[in-house]
Amino acid sequence: MLDASVRARNFERYLLMEKVSSTDGTAIAYDTFGNGPGLILVAGAFTDRSYYVPLATALSSAFTVITYDRRGRGDSGDSSQYAIEREIEDLSSLREATGAVFGYADSSGVMLLLRAVAAGVPFEKLAIMEPPFRGEGAPPVPDRYVERLQEFIRAGNPGGAAELFIIEAVGQPASAVEEIKPTPMWPALEAMAHTLLYDAALMGDSSVPVDLLAGVRTPTLAIHSTSSPAWLQNATKAAADALPNSQVEALPGQFHQVPPETLAPALTAFYL
Repeated sequence: MLDASVRARNFERYLLMEKVSSTDGTAIAYDTFGNGPGLILVAGAFTDRSYYVPLATALSSAFTVITYDRRGRGDSGDSSQYAIEREIEDLSSLREATGAVFGYADSSGVMLLLRAVAAGVPFEKLAIMEPPFRGEGAPPVPDRYVERLQEFIRAGNPGGAAELFIIEAVGQPASAVEEIKPTPMWPALEAMAHTLLYDAALMGDSSVPVDLLAGVRTPTLAIHSTSSPAWLQNATKAAADALPNSQVEALPGQFHQVPPETLAPALTAFYL
């Protein structure tokens, strides 16, 4: 049972929430913050729109910031059969409904944003944060990763899929999972565990998709944290090298994350 503070946050999100119907009829839930040119934030694996509330708040004085639940997460609907094209349609429908002109994504969400732009979804500028392309020095993709995710989901064991992702794919210690399990966060993670397969499909073999990126000519800012491991910093630089119109910026932060008070000014300076 959720505690009072979690219930209050969920109720507040419900009051703010709007929905747009995607091409296949799936309802996509989103929130808006602030005023100004529209900026859509695209989350990576295992996160819903609440993840971006601090960043959206920090950006809200300069932009109308749109955070959304990707399909299968939070308050958004889903379809019985996943396809990357449906997620691209979700983002396109959201952009059309809100009039957003800028896009930002981090982690595996970068691949959704870049695939969408390559498919013709128009944005004036993009910013990306540490796409997890596994080049030299990166930890290998877990053995039989997709197959094992599928096995956990089919067996009705979303917690097993969550542990596989957190421990083997992300590289966090098992103790981190044990700390999360007694908290309200764990049921929320289990509820979206099946969407780990969606991000795996987006990432493919996790190599830099040079041919795809070569077709994305939208001005792009590629950001990495100075405290992320070298392989993630190099992945960001490799993505920038493959994009025809890009620049790289290193910002102080933590592992795979830059705090909103540092990230927001950098994004504002780039977009505006």
